[in-house]
Amino acid sequence: MYAKYYTEALVLNLEPSGEADALVSLYTQDFGLVRARAAALRTERSKMRQSLPLYASAYVALVRGKHGWRLAGAVCHGSHISVTEAVVWARIARLVLRLVTGEEKNEELFEILRGAHTALRAERGWVSSIELLCVARILRILGYLSLEAELEVLVNSGAYGQDALSREETQSALLSSVNRALSETQL
Repeated sequence: MYAKYYTEALVLNLEPSGEADALVSLYTQDFGLVRARAAALRTERSKMRQSLPLYASAYVALVRGKHGWRLAGAVCHGSHISVTEAVVWARIARLVLRLVTGEEKNEELFEILRGAHTALRAERGWVSSIELLCVARILRILGYLSLEAELEVLVNSGAYGQDALSREETQSALLSSVNRALSETQL
């Protein structure tokens, strides 16, 4: 008998696998990046289908088997995000999938992602600022970005509000640093 693990997760990607299964990429609070097989997720009668939409925040049940993780259940919480926010979250999710290679718990990275996911649903007019701050925080926590003192304070704070990047020169300096860091990763 395998043990079930329950954890908070953010859905980063869903890939079809076989006729009705899906390979789900999750960033979890307790295990970091997890790729789990979800049996029959794409069928009409699947109970998890509505509980696990792409880019959702969910409470999931995972089972670790001989051949990797399997998704045993999910409960979606929070509202779904709009198309504009989904496009931004898709870019953030692709970045995380590119930069995070293995399964390793990183509570700070999970909090950055959860904060950005929540902010995207709440702060409708500041989507580009939320994306820039989230990407800068991801790059900093993974060791790809070092900043000057003024920008370091901004990136280290947990705020995703409208006044986080209120000055245009601060925003352009941060964007320049992020673009430089992304080009230097060569991924």
